Amino acid sequence: MTPKFILTLKCLYKAELKNKHAKEQLCHEIEIQKELRHPNVLPLYGFFHDENRVLLMSELAPKGGIFKCLTELGHFSEEQGSQYISQVVDALQYLHSKHVIHHGIKPENLLLGLDGEVKIGDFGCSVQANSNCRMTFCGTLDYIAPEMVAGEPCMEKVDHWALGVLVYEFLVGNVPFKANSPIATYQQILLMDLELPSHISPEACDFIELLLCREPERRPLLSDAASHPWIMGDRFSPELKCDLLHLGPL
Repeated sequence: MTPKFILTLKCLYKAELKNKHAKEQLCHEIEIQKELRHPNVLPLYGFFHDENRVLLMSELAPKGGIFKCLTELGHFSEEQGSQYISQVVDALQYLHSKHVIHHGIKPENLLLGLDGEVKIGDFGCSVQANSNCRMTFCGTLDYIAPEMVAGEPCMEKVDHWALGVLVYEFLVGNVPFKANSPIATYQQILLMDLELPSHISPEACDFIELLLCREPERRPLLSDAASHPWIMGDRFSPELKCDLLHLGPL
């Protein structure tokens, strides 16, 4: 029978999954991702295994990863950045409605679909918001929220913090908190040692500062983030407006 669509396979070697935690994490990742269906979330269709490997079957993201695009360009324009971020916000709203905390929002985990739409992938650090896994120290150092660094209870607002870091990296080309050692980076995060370059618009600065708030409860709801002037402002070129219409609702 002729295949109807192309899949991508993520290959994991069983030799690297020998310890109990790695096996449990993989099972947890599969259990979470296989239930998710959203235009901006990379779907997992299933998995199979042989003697040496476990292979996860996902939707193909033919335009590759956002990290590669960001590396090639240095940074995104505010128009392009806000277009991408609006889709990430929409996907996070969906994930949180399903009680899923992603714990891994960063350029490396964002892919681009056939029409250039954002697809959040890699649910290896994701947890259910009602599980005791929410205290697990997980994620990339540069994107870790201060409550995680401080060993405080962590809920879905860690994704809001990571979203703020993501916006900064999109517009500047590097992360806001980065020092010569992990300990120094932790200190920057806890002290909120944040500087916003002058080339970033006031709307973008406000958006970043709202998300990068030390107190999780003061970070904006994702519904408020989605309607922020930096996301909704009439700042798009005619070409990008056409692109947004082509992508459909964000």
